[in-house]
Amino acid sequence: QVQLVESGGGLVQAGGSLRLSCAASGRTFPTRSMGWFRQAPGKEREFVAAIRWWGDSTYYADSVKDRFTISRDNAKNTMYLQMNSLKPEDTAVYYCAAGTRSPPGTGRNDYDYWGQGTQVTVSS
Repeated sequence: QVQLVESGGGLVQAGGSLRLSCAASGRTFPTRSMGWFRQAPGKEREFVAAIRWWGDSTYYADSVKDRFTISRDNAKNTMYLQMNSLKPEDTAVYYCAAGTRSPPGTGRNDYDYWGQGTQVTVSS
């Protein structure tokens, strides 16, 4: 089992920045990919970004490319999402996910473990 805990969400004005963190614990060794998803009210959960647990490959949804950056610190078992130039449409609950698939997938079924989510609200 892998436990995931997100932090770093909050309220920010449009154009601002936030950095989300996802701390992993438990049996993390089989993890080969991690990702961020988000879910806005009344909408489906959607892929945001993903990263290989070992290596430098990263993947982004078109809607966040060039504004968000995913990274990880293997020594700390922690993944990050740096979000810049935030827009009101980025408002959602952000979830981190972990899985054994490599390369990382963009679908919910590609991940086995999920965090509880952290709220990001961007005001206009």
